[in-house]
Amino acid sequence: MAPPIRVVVLYGGRSAEHDISCISARFVLSQLEPSRYDVVPVGITHDGRWVDARRLVAGMPDTDAALPSPDRAEPADAIAVGALPGADGEQETVVFPLLHGPMGEDGTVQGLFEVAGVPYVGAGVLASALCMDKTAAKEVLAQHGVPQGRWLARRVDLVNAAFCDRVEVDLGYPMFVKPANLGSSIGITKAHTRAELEAAIGLAASYDDAVVFEANIDGREVEVAVLGNEAPRASLPGEIVSPDGFYDYEEKYLNDRAKLEIPAPLSDDEVARVQETAVSAYGALRVEGMARVDFFYATGRFLVNEVNTIPGFTPISMYPKLWEVSGLAPGRLLDELVSLALARHRRRAAHRVER
Repeated sequence: MAPPIRVVVLYGGRSAEHDISCISARFVLSQLEPSRYDVVPVGITHDGRWVDARRLVAGMPDTDAALPSPDRAEPADAIAVGALPGADGEQETVVFPLLHGPMGEDGTVQGLFEVAGVPYVGAGVLASALCMDKTAAKEVLAQHGVPQGRWLARRVDLVNAAFCDRVEVDLGYPMFVKPANLGSSIGITKAHTRAELEAAIGLAASYDDAVVFEANIDGREVEVAVLGNEAPRASLPGEIVSPDGFYDYEEKYLNDRAKLEIPAPLSDDEVARVQETAVSAYGALRVEGMARVDFFYATGRFLVNEVNTIPGFTPISMYPKLWEVSGLAPGRLLDELVSLALARHRRRAAHRVER
């Protein structure tokens, strides 16, 4: 009998979303079936060191909601960058990256595993980079005719008073100001005045070299989970009802005040339309494996806000909850993601390489 598939759960990372990654990894480890998989946690510290986290994780209480940060690993557990402990070539190995944000969700580690010839869960290099950079993603979606709200973007060093004047005229107040490359609602401000706009630019610039400005949309927040490679399918949609009208980091992960309507209260026609648009956005951005597509629903139109290629996998995260209500339990969802990773790897490995 073939040995179980080795799944390397890669977590932590150097981005501001390090702590969320630790929660996602804890949930994924709890849902991977031990009889099917040999699970190995590998962590990346805030300063970029890679560690074999098996001893660190083995000593954690079962009640902990998050894996211990890789920063807490012993010096003896340090490994080479890109190393996969225990992978000997005889056991099929898949990497499951749960690195939210830059230096993990942006094509960097995906490129590392492409070069190493190792299968990995989720989007490839191009799709990861496109979706992580909100400006690039919006430009591609616009080329494909996928509906979006009004937006502008600018490199931080080119933002000046004249550009702020343009933003005020084109978008109006209130508006949202975001780092171009980040997630989990980190670094985002809802600006109502020129003073708030300038402060928001400063905050966004502390996280990235480019800033995105988005017009406020008075609409419902709807999310759809998409799964698949060549033939992706969409989950039932869910809706976020935030008491403050802004689903920020605290409401996503800390205070639990936002209400999640799963499935969303939409008509059959609305469900079909938002699913179709989610799959269209997924395809336009060349995504494979998985993504969560976030929408605003306003004036009868579903407007794409963002496409997240490594969505949260915490117990309260939309991606696994949407698939669960759509008939795919978390364990089965992870099975399919591993299978999709292996299938894509085999397909790409069959491509001709000139010698």
